[in-house]
Amino acid sequence: MDPRTVGRLMRIVSVVGARPNFVKLAPVARALGAHRGVEHIVVHTGQHYDPLLSESFFTELEIPEPKHNLEVGSLSHAQQTARIMDRFEPLCGELHPDWVLVYGDVNSTVAAALVAAKLGVRVAHVEAGLRSYDRSMPEEHNRVVTDHLADLLFAPSRDAVANLAREGIAGERVAFVGNVMIDSLVHARLQARRLKTSERLGLPEGQFALVTLHRPSNVDDPQVFGGLCDALAEISREHPTLFPVHPRSQARLAESGLVSRLGQVRLCAPLPYLAMLDLTESAGLVITDSGGIQEETTFLGVPCLTVRPNTERPITVEQGTNRLVAPTRDAILAAARNGRGRGPAPQIERWDGRAAERIADTLVEGRRFD
Repeated sequence: MDPRTVGRLMRIVSVVGARPNFVKLAPVARALGAHRGVEHIVVHTGQHYDPLLSESFFTELEIPEPKHNLEVGSLSHAQQTARIMDRFEPLCGELHPDWVLVYGDVNSTVAAALVAAKLGVRVAHVEAGLRSYDRSMPEEHNRVVTDHLADLLFAPSRDAVANLAREGIAGERVAFVGNVMIDSLVHARLQARRLKTSERLGLPEGQFALVTLHRPSNVDDPQVFGGLCDALAEISREHPTLFPVHPRSQARLAESGLVSRLGQVRLCAPLPYLAMLDLTESAGLVITDSGGIQEETTFLGVPCLTVRPNTERPITVEQGTNRLVAPTRDAILAAARNGRGRGPAPQIERWDGRAAERIADTLVEGRRFD
């Protein structure tokens, strides 16, 4: 036993760096805080540094202030991953954590997992086992590498458990805990609805389209992005359409001169978590390429078109709330006009707002969830 750990609290270090990580961290931080004998330290890599993509989430979701910020900023995938590793390694060595907890599939996730594994520190992965089987997606590499490095894998759905088993990961390393994104949604839902965001923006409840697009495959090619803009412009003639624009998409719109092709689509800056959640629940249709929004719309029973050829969250398609659609004008218009309306929200196993409690119970008490 390391003498530096004798007589002290169990130390768990959560490493986060991007907007989806923060939503997953919030319920885990609350659950760990309910356990005596646990010291939970949050490390922010600085992968997302825009206040609307970072600081506002910590405030709204009541996440403890990060004790450390690595301030890596925006870089290429390789440079960002390398810089996180370079800056996290000495900190991890200084903190001597019992567990390093990583979230999702961003560069911060795989970088922290690599550092911890090489230092002999146990790694736990929240949202393990998701697979798109699309090796062109940087996130897919991050998911696979992190899962095979991790000592403990927290799966959000039964299909994720099956994916890990197919890859030869021992069952005793896997815990089926449920979806922490839904934990945050359940916790914040009433507060979000009180904002009346759609009413304030003059958007009729259940009658408008909400858009989020940011993936390179959709926005980096002007021809592809132009077709998407044409589809959104057509939809906006029939229904009010709001497009909170991710910084990457904003830059591509400006570079390619595509703003004029959006017609009556209303553009705005990225929205804080609560406002975005309120709009998602109020929308009649969501058009996205985001992973988390696929889950949120499924839980809420809101029709969703995912502009991707595949998804690492197939349960959202199987439940009928989410449909994959090609990134072309005609495909999006056909799907938007021929889709089902809002219906009852599906009931998915362990998407019940208690996934983070199961994570904390597993880490602290060694409980098993199969």
